[in-house]
Amino acid sequence: MTSSLEQRAAEADAIDPLAHMRRRFLIPDGLTYLDGNSLGALAAHVPAAVQDVVRRQWGEHLIGSWQTSSWWSAPTRVGDRLAPLLGAAPGQVVVADSTSVNVFKLLVAALRAAAPRTELLVDATTFPSDGYVAQSVGRMTGASVVPVHPDDLAGALSRGTAVVLANHVDYRTGRLYDMASHTAAAHAVGALVVWDVSHSAGVLALKLDRIGVDFAVGATYKFLGGGPGAPAFSYVASRWQPRLDQPLTGWGGAADPFAMSGQFEAAAGIDRMRVGTPDILSLLALDAALDVWDDVDMAQVRAKGLALTGFFMDCVRELLPPELAEVVTTRGDDRGHQVSVRVAAAATLVGRLAERGVVVDWRPPDLLRAGFAPLYTSYGDALRGAQVIADLLSE
Repeated sequence: MTSSLEQRAAEADAIDPLAHMRRRFLIPDGLTYLDGNSLGALAAHVPAAVQDVVRRQWGEHLIGSWQTSSWWSAPTRVGDRLAPLLGAAPGQVVVADSTSVNVFKLLVAALRAAAPRTELLVDATTFPSDGYVAQSVGRMTGASVVPVHPDDLAGALSRGTAVVLANHVDYRTGRLYDMASHTAAAHAVGALVVWDVSHSAGVLALKLDRIGVDFAVGATYKFLGGGPGAPAFSYVASRWQPRLDQPLTGWGGAADPFAMSGQFEAAAGIDRMRVGTPDILSLLALDAALDVWDDVDMAQVRAKGLALTGFFMDCVRELLPPELAEVVTTRGDDRGHQVSVRVAAAATLVGRLAERGVVVDWRPPDLLRAGFAPLYTSYGDALRGAQVIADLLSE
């Protein structure tokens, strides 16, 4: 059985059109890294780029780098670099603040745009931080916050619905939801949608413009490889930018930040989503990390991601006793690039796997999550991960 899986892995790796990309990342020898859905691997050229920011741009040019190195415009410049991966035209993406802060800004702005409607539908399976922010937004604005499972969204929408907050991929199960149909259903009743694409950006060929998405947010430290704590992005469709009234009106989002005016006037375009001074070190580390995507075919990324996750599920089913491990991620194409396995001792197992050189993560109470980043994860990695899990369970 194992020899058959080994043959499949070897054959798939031999014809993988993305196999050469692994050399662009610094992955320790002997490590099987299956956690790109939580923190992407380090691109090999990024340390030198960050060193240049620190030693030359900061160390030598000091404050002059706000102009000479275009520090001030970096949030929108990096946003434009990211835009093609999101299926967005230039001028609609800005990189600044955290995902949670951006969810707050966009929820309040969307509710203001949808007034007098006051119903906020929130994905009942959402990542907790998104839910916490939505609850606070409800208390601040008077909006009624209604949790709805994504499968039940169409039936929950009404003419009173103002905004929907939805996740493209379920962070626990890896389930991928139909962005196009959910967006169309919301628009049919006059509601707006804020999408969290943190678990799909960098692995799916997103089409925000084509679908007609209103707003989106996402992390850059996961599959995009921006580094720990890298600033998140906000997408605001061009049609909404003139009317966007976001609540955190800091100087970074002003029409003329350096005029030091006593009255706030919002910038004309996507810059109005900015708040304060850019986080230059993290932002420019992300800028460098995006270099690896310049010649990547996202259709190949998605095809490999489906094949990798499918192969891993086959390995789990063949190697792990069904009474000890259950794959909860769907077998269909409606999945992201993670596989979640229900295991009773998940919390303990994560540490033991790390001791044996296999890195995954877990979510309470009993889910092991394996994330597959097609640019550097191999089929051999998938097989080894399943084998080590099987060995530990047999013990």
